Amino acid sequence: MIIPALDLIDGKVVRLHQGDYAQQRDYQHDPLSHFQQYEQQGAKRLHLVDLTGAKDPSARQIPLLRKLLAAVSIPVQVGGGIRTEEDVKTLLDAGANRIVIGSIAIKQPALVTQWFKRYGAENIVLALDVRINDTGMKQVAINGWRENSSVTLEQVIEQYLPCGLKYVLCTDISRDGTLNGSNVELYRAICQCYPQIAFQASGGIGTLNDIASLPASGVAGVIIGRALLDGKFTLTEAIQCWQNA
Repeated sequence: MIIPALDLIDGKVVRLHQGDYAQQRDYQHDPLSHFQQYEQQGAKRLHLVDLTGAKDPSARQIPLLRKLLAAVSIPVQVGGGIRTEEDVKTLLDAGANRIVIGSIAIKQPALVTQWFKRYGAENIVLALDVRINDTGMKQVAINGWRENSSVTLEQVIEQYLPCGLKYVLCTDISRDGTLNGSNVELYRAICQCYPQIAFQASGGIGTLNDIASLPASGVAGVIIGRALLDGKFTLTEAIQCWQNA
């Protein structure tokens, strides 16, 4: 599945390079029309990140998110600095289909375990962003990638498997925003290790060939942001490429 992504800061569509707010590129696109176009072009799921809310939870763009989610009939997964149960409830009430949870899953696993029990694994996506060192260790980064945690990708997955973990969005940080291709080896390895999990690949997609190399790795979907915004290919072309791979 191709999952188009929009990142929003103060109502504007943006892209950050390697998660750095100082390296922000603004797109003069209306997020509402963009989302609707993605649906019209065949998207079956959308990915939305509230970067304003990620930086400052009190500034979360709830009115805008509610408007965007109501404007499309396909499911949308929403993330961006989820820190409290109130955040989870607010986004679900606003119309989010799944909540994308990142750093808090590493920092407060007991709390997130409760969310799995309360809201169900069907409604939660764990976003695990990794830096892979020279020995191949997949270290999970937290706090907007500003620091490395002490745990690995595999350790986090093992921790949440008893909760019924179903969905993991895995980003190789070194590829994000680069258009230099996806880390197919990473996805092949984790899909073989955890076949019960639907992995979403993220980071590095720049060409249709990058998409074509992913289905064989075992991932359930790929999130594409910058390449679509930059017009490297159309969503229709991306979907056809995925289906024909």
